Amino acid sequence: MTATTVEGSTPPPARAPRSERPRERQVSVYAALSQQVKDAGLLNRRRPYYVASIALTVAAFAGVWVAIVALGDSWWQLGLAVVLSLVCTQFGFLGHDTAHRQAFGSHRANEWNARVLSCGFAGIGYGWWMQKHNRHHNAPNQMGKDPDIESAVLAFTPDDAEDRMTGLRGWWTRHQGWAFFPLLCFEGAALHANSLATLVRDKTMPHRRLEIAIIAARLGLFVAAVFLIMPPLLAVAFILVQQAVFGLLLGGSFAPNHKGMPIVPKNAKVDFLRRQVLMSRNIRGGRVTDFMMGGLNYQIEHHLFPSMPRPNLKKVQPMVRAHCAEHGISYTETSLVGSYRIVVQYLNRVGLAERDPFVCPLTASIRN
Repeated sequence: MTATTVEGSTPPPARAPRSERPRERQVSVYAALSQQVKDAGLLNRRRPYYVASIALTVAAFAGVWVAIVALGDSWWQLGLAVVLSLVCTQFGFLGHDTAHRQAFGSHRANEWNARVLSCGFAGIGYGWWMQKHNRHHNAPNQMGKDPDIESAVLAFTPDDAEDRMTGLRGWWTRHQGWAFFPLLCFEGAALHANSLATLVRDKTMPHRRLEIAIIAARLGLFVAAVFLIMPPLLAVAFILVQQAVFGLLLGGSFAPNHKGMPIVPKNAKVDFLRRQVLMSRNIRGGRVTDFMMGGLNYQIEHHLFPSMPRPNLKKVQPMVRAHCAEHGISYTETSLVGSYRIVVQYLNRVGLAERDPFVCPLTASIRN
């Protein structure tokens, strides 16, 4: 039965307005920023930019191979191997952007462009990468959830380091920071191998047979073409240089963004805005940095708005920085060299099994 107030009687006291709960305040903090960004049109797709970028990169790829054929038996081919690595790295960035639906209006167009760019040109599995990368975006630097801090070679947390402190493995772990960048030279080969291994193993992955065929054809044709054009010794040197530089460029673009930032316990509950901002690091620089890092130098903005087109990340940065300052959220930005220094120091400190290699008020409050 619905209660009513009789005219002339004393109405019941009005309820005090409900205070906003902490989680609701946290959600509203991100919602306010998100609305501001939407109103500025910065989430709109940039189809002409990506069509032009893809066309120019494909043209550069073809041009490099024309130059390789023309040069023939010459050790100057190693210079072209470096250029080819640079072009393949750009295909990796374009595959990343289209996988995040930054380029085209339909999911299907983005997906198939990402599959062709990643598998056909970079030699990296789209299905494998999406599976791994989505887990990273959902829980950056969170133990047991972020695959990017899980490694059989490097220890990214003190707990991992404690299990590796005996014998030769212990010596390696204690000095692992200095080995990080040489190891990046193997990152390209690791990406090829992990892509194929996962596609062969996971029979539920969509279009797995097609991706296996494309990657196998891409890698097989690459090796065959090099050996047809060059003598064996030069061909081996060309492949080694191309793979090493490709891994160094691609891995060197990912490494500065999260390594050395706070590691979050597995059971931590962190709101979306703080989760993405406090675990990420931006890299200062101009157009060359933007190009060489594929826009990933704006890592904070990319994690907050994964579907935002790459050229808009620079535009949204002032909004994000000001919003973080307004709400007392630390916003980390440093130089490229400075970020690499942090990565090496962090890995060495973890390698010594230091219990808290990166002191952070957020993680401290969570642990308490």
